[in-house]
Amino acid sequence: MKRIKIDRSKCVGCLTCVTACIISNNSLDPRNRIVIDSQNNYAPIFCRHCEEPECVFTCMTGAMHKNVQTGLVEYDKAQCASCYMCIMACPYGVLKSDSLQQKEIMKCNMCTHRDAGPMCVEKCPMQAITLEEVQK
Repeated sequence: MKRIKIDRSKCVGCLTCVTACIISNNSLDPRNRIVIDSQNNYAPIFCRHCEEPECVFTCMTGAMHKNVQTGLVEYDKAQCASCYMCIMACPYGVLKSDSLQQKEIMKCNMCTHRDAGPMCVEKCPMQAITLEEVQK
């Protein structure tokens, strides 16, 4: 099972990962972002595909669910009731509504549509974003 790992000390705030996310998902909004923390350092924010995801626990319809095979938290827009409970429940503030499709949730899908994996990992010029194998 692979997860995105972020080395904040390497991040220069170039937004290449944000642009890569937009391009990979053919969207106008990214599913990740970069903020500046209290020490004025860049802090990339990505879905952590939590072991015990609050977004899944609060989802009334099952639109947010944990894939037991991959360990990824997945989103099915066809099942979504647009209640935004998942957005409110995420302790990391990662989830948001799509600015164009107001009834859809923007969530990292680890670029499962790409054979090469997450584009943000591939394109990060500082190698601040890597893919790491983790044990279940």
